[in-house]
Amino acid sequence: MQPEMPFENKIALITGSGRGIGKAIALHFARLGAAIVINFFRNRIPAEKTAAEIEALGCRSLVVKANIGDIDGLNHLFDETERVFGGLDIFVHNAASGFNRPALEQRPKGWDWSMNINARPLLFGAQRAAPLMQARGGGQIVAITSPGSQRVLPDYVSVGASKAALETVTRYLAVELAPHHIVVNAVSPGVVLTDALQHFDAIRSDEHLVERATTLTPAGRLVTPEDVAGVVAFLCSPAAEMIRGQVITVDGGYTLPVPGV
Repeated sequence: MQPEMPFENKIALITGSGRGIGKAIALHFARLGAAIVINFFRNRIPAEKTAAEIEALGCRSLVVKANIGDIDGLNHLFDETERVFGGLDIFVHNAASGFNRPALEQRPKGWDWSMNINARPLLFGAQRAAPLMQARGGGQIVAITSPGSQRVLPDYVSVGASKAALETVTRYLAVELAPHHIVVNAVSPGVVLTDALQHFDAIRSDEHLVERATTLTPAGRLVTPEDVAGVVAFLCSPAAEMIRGQVITVDGGYTLPVPGV
């Protein structure tokens, strides 16, 4: 029996997809039959390795270097997608960056960088994605956000604010793009075991933090990139047709208990 390929003949663009959560999303869609546009900015080698894994699965891939925090870079990403594939079905905005500093030490450059990488590409990427999706009968857009959009995390003010903006844009796009048969949602992972965790001072200075986070997670383990990828794919499936403008939390229940109670 042939494996089910629900995304066969679909084209998926995932920003920041050379490694981490973005790579897991890209590989998950490829396993389900989709052609993948892999985006990176600084590290080509992981992106090329991801492309090789996708092609080993029998799916097409395209690697595009683009700084999506820059409008010209974002346009280049969509220009290349259109040139090679002629359309788009799925746009996942996963790329994220930021300067982790206390609020009183945050600088304008760090604020602008976080907003331009984390929030702005969803809006202007959707403007480019929408006509490519409409030409194929519709599509799906998923943004990867963070609990820091609503909760206070250490040194996270610029990223948290950008993720809050991302979630707001998600809701507006969900309403405005619905008549064009484009479904828009967001996924908010909890603590995910990726290399990106090492960018947080609190984790680098506390070797037991991950262990404690695991203990405090009702599911008994931390979220994996593959957990996130599965939810993203579900939101791009016909079963999620009536889920619109929502932020789906994937954290194993970590944020449910009230601390100290």
